[in-house]
Amino acid sequence: MIVAMQDHAAEEHIQAVIERMVELGFNVHRTTGTNQTILAGVGTPGHFDVAEFGVLPGVYEAYRISSPYKLAGKSFRPEGTQIRFANGVVVGGNQVILMAGPCSVESREQILASAKLAKRAGAQFLRGGAFKPRSSPYSFQGMGLDGLKLLREVSDETGLLVITEVMEISQIELMLPYIDTFQVGARNMQNFNLLRELGHVRKPVLLKRGIAATIEEVLLSAEYILSGGNYELMLCERGIRTFETYTRNTMDISAIPVLKKLTHLPVFGDPSHGVGRRDLVPPMALASVAAGADGLLMEMHPNPDKALSDGAQSLFPEQLEKLVAQLRLLAPVVGRSVA
Repeated sequence: MIVAMQDHAAEEHIQAVIERMVELGFNVHRTTGTNQTILAGVGTPGHFDVAEFGVLPGVYEAYRISSPYKLAGKSFRPEGTQIRFANGVVVGGNQVILMAGPCSVESREQILASAKLAKRAGAQFLRGGAFKPRSSPYSFQGMGLDGLKLLREVSDETGLLVITEVMEISQIELMLPYIDTFQVGARNMQNFNLLRELGHVRKPVLLKRGIAATIEEVLLSAEYILSGGNYELMLCERGIRTFETYTRNTMDISAIPVLKKLTHLPVFGDPSHGVGRRDLVPPMALASVAAGADGLLMEMHPNPDKALSDGAQSLFPEQLEKLVAQLRLLAPVVGRSVA
């Protein structure tokens, strides 16, 4: 159930509604916009009459939520979610946010060079894997804790924010001091135990769509994180598996405007994994922004031909700079901007 309070409703009226919802067995999630407070009741309460809430003091309207995702739906935050970082970066605002860097941290020299190149191109985040989930057990698996320390060190030096992938619950506490955003990869989109734990962490999360996941499944996975009270969540379209073999995955550009319609959460595009070919990354990045993406997650390596992972889909530094220049021309056409 959603209870939308009147603009500038008195706090005592809001608390009275919350108390009544709790009495009925709801878990109440509160969000406050510029003028209005929204109360979302989730759980399995007994019989209740939604009309009872519509006449309570300070209530604008109350209605049942028919969709299975209660907190991820747009009605919970009609104004949209904005995630603000300590350095002033805002995700979900007018500016298209850029996250760039190598697939994995390989050495201090490599990740420092990547950070400087990403910063010069206009990125706000440095991406790079410290723990790498690989299809083959014989492939490079990442540097682990040493990789996390390097990410933090070079990001502090360059002023970039850090996003990297968390693979299991035991890594969460280890990663907290070193990162600014947790990334949940496609393989873990339905790792519900991990998602529950991330719901209890007060640090932003970027959740990638699984390789065969429907839109509803993505939003239900998001619900696990939101239901724990962590509302600083971003979604990411990174391509799905279809019968086509020319590209690594099929970049579902249509998922971006669909998600923007259904949810209040910021939506990113990951064209690197979406197609798996660096020559196709720029057009898919441009298409993502044209479709309404709030940001892009892209792989860039100082020397892709010598990368220990995903070199074929990693942009050369000059390609990233050229792409960002194109994005700066495109973004105003769809009412956005690029730094």
